Amino acid sequence: MKTLLSSFIVLLFVTFSCKKAEIPIKKHEVGNIITNSFEMGSDYRYQSFFDLGSNSFVSKNIKTSWDLGFQCGENGWHITLNEANLMAVAKIENTPFLAIEDTIGVAWKWDSNTGHLDSTAIGNWRNNNAVFIIDRGMDYEGIHRGFSKVEFQTVSNNNYTFKISNLDGSNLHQVTLEKNNTLNIVSYSISTNSIVTVEPPKENWDLEFTQYTYYFYDHELAYLVTGVLSNRNGVEVTQVFDKEFSVITLDDINKYSFSSAQNTIGYDWKYYDFDAGSYLTKPSKNYIVKSTEGIYYKLHFIDFYNAQGDKGTPTFELQEL
Repeated sequence: MKTLLSSFIVLLFVTFSCKKAEIPIKKHEVGNIITNSFEMGSDYRYQSFFDLGSNSFVSKNIKTSWDLGFQCGENGWHITLNEANLMAVAKIENTPFLAIEDTIGVAWKWDSNTGHLDSTAIGNWRNNNAVFIIDRGMDYEGIHRGFSKVEFQTVSNNNYTFKISNLDGSNLHQVTLEKNNTLNIVSYSISTNSIVTVEPPKENWDLEFTQYTYYFYDHELAYLVTGVLSNRNGVEVTQVFDKEFSVITLDDINKYSFSSAQNTIGYDWKYYDFDAGSYLTKPSKNYIVKSTEGIYYKLHFIDFYNAQGDKGTPTFELQEL
């Protein structure tokens, strides 16, 4: 009898420990439905960072104002590309910095738009005898921004050092870049050889409205899309495509799987209708977002045009659950 009882207890433990833990839901007042929008410009030149809690865009910049993002934090060492400019990178190993002068035969790579830092194009550059050619991509007028080459040298708890120049070796700089641990990344501009203020403090925003590079593997094509990325500092998102926006409640957070991938909202809440000659949104594509404060919101997109009929103005409805 003791053996049977022990077996039953073990079975109960295994059964319940394997169930998905539900998120505790506290009773509180549901927020009002709010409508907001951001004018990126018909050429999508602006990117902006949005805070769900205050329903406000906390900063705005021209997308070409920066090139490289350096991860902060004592143990941070990853380096990202500005996806808004269709940037790419090629790695050249065991070749002196000054000897590299062209892009013949190089293999280009792009950052993963999931935002996962283990999937950057530059990758693990530490203790690596390599020079990286940077294709700076296109500006908002479709003009190519040129090439640079860079040799990343050291990283510490406080800073990075690297050497950077034009592809022909001109405009050479030796750079020491200080970390700022209130941010996810410090943004660096190749044009001005300086740190630029782009991303707000990581606790102060949840969503980024921007163009970004999407690699279509079926066509082996990197392409600029326009959409929404999430803050890698604790923001999680789930897609709710099987319910109307009006009936989504806080109880639904336990019915769907949340993702930390930055592109879970992404770009395909809209599509181009060739018959209409314009973009149409898909209001049935709903999203629940867990903010940096751990509060849940639902949102969906209802338009992509401003009052003057110009494209590039994502308009969305938002409600705290």
